[in-house]
Amino acid sequence: MAGEKTAVVDNPESRFFKALRDVFVGADVEGESGYINLMRIKSKYFERISKLLMEEIEEKTRDFPEFREELFDKLYDFFKRYFNESGSIYFHKTPFGERVYERVYTDDRDVVMFWKTHMLYYVKTDILPRSMRISIDGVKFFFDVSKLQHKKANEKRDRIYQLKGVRKDGTIEFYVLYSERGRKTKKAEILRELKKKGIFLDEEVLDRAFRVFEKQNEVDYFINKNAVQFLKEQFDMWLYQYVYSDETEFSEERVKQLKVLREVAYKIIDFIGQFEDELVRIWRKPKFALRSNYVITLDRIADKKGGIEVIEKIVEKLKEQKETFDRELEKWKSLKEGNRSYRERFEKAGEVDNQLVEWYLLDLIDEDFDPGKILTAGVSGKTLNPEYRFLPVDTKYFEDLEHKILALFDDLDRELNGWLIKSENWQALNTILPKFREKVKLIYIDPPFNTGTNEFTMYVNRFLDSAWITMMENRLRLAREFLNDSGAIYVRIDYHGDHYVRFLMDEIFGKENFRNKFAVRRFKKNVMEKDIKKLPEALDTVYCYSKGDGFSYIDPVKKRKEKRKGFWRHMDDSSGHGSPKVFFGKVLEPPKGKHWKFSQEKIDQLIEEGKLVLVCRHCGYVHDRSKGEWKSCPVCGKDDPIPKYWVEEAEEETLDSNWSDIYGYSNSWAFPTENSEALLERVIKISSSPGDIVMDFFLGSGTTTAVAHKLGRKWIGIEMGEHFYTVILPRMKKVLAYDPTGISRNEDVKEIYNRRKAGGFFKYYELEQYEDVLRKAKYSDSEPFFDPAQDPYSQYIFMRDLKLLETLEVEGSRNTVRVNLEKLYPDIDLAETLSNLLGKRIKRLGKDYVEFEDGQRIDLLNPDYRLVMPLIWW
Repeated sequence: MAGEKTAVVDNPESRFFKALRDVFVGADVEGESGYINLMRIKSKYFERISKLLMEEIEEKTRDFPEFREELFDKLYDFFKRYFNESGSIYFHKTPFGERVYERVYTDDRDVVMFWKTHMLYYVKTDILPRSMRISIDGVKFFFDVSKLQHKKANEKRDRIYQLKGVRKDGTIEFYVLYSERGRKTKKAEILRELKKKGIFLDEEVLDRAFRVFEKQNEVDYFINKNAVQFLKEQFDMWLYQYVYSDETEFSEERVKQLKVLREVAYKIIDFIGQFEDELVRIWRKPKFALRSNYVITLDRIADKKGGIEVIEKIVEKLKEQKETFDRELEKWKSLKEGNRSYRERFEKAGEVDNQLVEWYLLDLIDEDFDPGKILTAGVSGKTLNPEYRFLPVDTKYFEDLEHKILALFDDLDRELNGWLIKSENWQALNTILPKFREKVKLIYIDPPFNTGTNEFTMYVNRFLDSAWITMMENRLRLAREFLNDSGAIYVRIDYHGDHYVRFLMDEIFGKENFRNKFAVRRFKKNVMEKDIKKLPEALDTVYCYSKGDGFSYIDPVKKRKEKRKGFWRHMDDSSGHGSPKVFFGKVLEPPKGKHWKFSQEKIDQLIEEGKLVLVCRHCGYVHDRSKGEWKSCPVCGKDDPIPKYWVEEAEEETLDSNWSDIYGYSNSWAFPTENSEALLERVIKISSSPGDIVMDFFLGSGTTTAVAHKLGRKWIGIEMGEHFYTVILPRMKKVLAYDPTGISRNEDVKEIYNRRKAGGFFKYYELEQYEDVLRKAKYSDSEPFFDPAQDPYSQYIFMRDLKLLETLEVEGSRNTVRVNLEKLYPDIDLAETLSNLLGKRIKRLGKDYVEFEDGQRIDLLNPDYRLVMPLIWW
């Protein structure tokens, strides 16, 4: 009858196909993302494969129809436990009683390292956004997420709300978006607009509505590294338990039924696995370098032949920019009011498109700066004014001059001090690995501590333990490949994850390569509560592991607060039983439970140098080398001497694992969890030498790269957050120009980094992201099976898809293939992309060519399409 609701059929068959759709497609998600695009295609393929599957089951159960219900029931029972809302395939709802932990490894690794997401790539944590209607105090709201572009990675992104309109029934509609470059919801503007429409709303009601919407659940997005192997292995275990828990004898018919069950399950697994395999291929695909620029101080340009002529052209551009700078000067002045931090200045400034504005906001020039004074007239021509030699030029403000600047360098990559890369860090590590494999001396990272809250942090910091471990494992395993044989990695962590980090580091780097566990001081907190349940944490942990036996600390000392005077010290203060030694011809046994501090060879050397004596235990007589062999005390006649050695006066002392003498955090750049320069100075000095490469792929505020530069190291910094442009990039430009803060005040640092010895040259760029590829890739959503002669479940259905092949153009007349990468992105840096892909450093870079260190020269305007195939088809 019309108006009646159709009852939902709940039987084993319908339950199974619902569970299969869930595990295959995932939950329905709104918004805009490449992932959603692929899920829609998966949904269409699912409709096709489900029909084929029904036909297959009909055929296979024709001889025993009574088995159909059991077949569907058991398939449902198996597949439902591997469904995750994000579509990820792993131990999601597997009951504890299934004993999934028994077969974890096929080799001799300890099963203590099992965790339920160990077979996955961690992608990101994000909400599953859904449009929502809510009512607050009688006011109706509708939140529309159709325009929400999902996060590309695991960066922390605030949601903002844009007024869409008001419906006839009074419902207030908002678009939900992710904030970019510090944008905030304009609540005052929203309330004014609503007032014009006759709606008088209290700001508190508006805030409550936003809070209710934001209670949507976050989920973890994963990709299974080998979904087919994983699911088949799990199915075989499940089938074994199912069969042998209920049956001991099998008829011929029962054996056939179980065989059908396994065959059908395997076909489903084969088909599901194809989509997961495609995601794996996209995840692992090397990524394009995008939006690249160079930052170089004027002295580096002036030092090159023809450099002064290039600076003259830069000055001409600066004079043009000065007109705009002067016209908007009041705006730039306002950004510096109230002693705002550099971070606040650049967040409020937004996209800066003027070199003078950037210098002004960094306090490198004043408002009256005259670009014409950069060059001065000399006897032999124009020269660079020393006052301005360290001004950092960003080539993004001089696009038509970039190739002229770079053409000055005959070995470009080797002259760079560093690389800054804006990217999700696994994608970045995977992409640049061919270029930097085994070339890094030191890695330092300060990852999210998984504290359970996203407050006071620039990252998602609220993971399930298993998700956090997977995130770390994926990245640490890649990181190891960057270290050279004498390299080391330092990982900073607190009590939330230090026990997990230790297991991971033992697993990836080897227990034998554990070097130290350092205690690092936090900011001191005063506890005000009367009922104290937990005392404040005073220390963080920094783990140090080496790549192998080639590692050793480099001069691991620190300065004393006061110079220590020289003194004579007992030689028997080392615990552990030892053998007797000869002192001035006298054989002496060490005290019980002790051993002599030095070898016999060292003892003889110290006696010869006058730095070891025997002292009579009874009267204090001192016997030195001028008095020959020891017979007995010439003063009291006793024969009971004590050996003592001379300890020189010292301004330094050897480090141990207690680093609480320095703070581990700082707030110089108004950045939460900003590592102190003092901590990084210590790490870098004892584990690398000038010229070595230092890397940080959780770069945060940029302390690692800033300190590395000040200490004369090369560096690689990777960061995914928007603060890449508002904190890290300005900070590194400030370092090039000379930053007097942090370790710059230390006397030993002043010798190599000061107002007369600063400057530098680095490159920064973004990388194409996994989500970008999903959005750009072209997948057919029509007939999924292209070879009817093959099994539709196991043939790889993506083999005929375009993916990114639309960038190739075939010229029929000459039967040649041209590459047009502008169809993908308008700002690809093909030279850096190929440098990463081929693992070759850039030697020379012209306007239309790149030459690598091995002499290979590539035409950037018309590259061989075979070079870019790994980037556009996988």
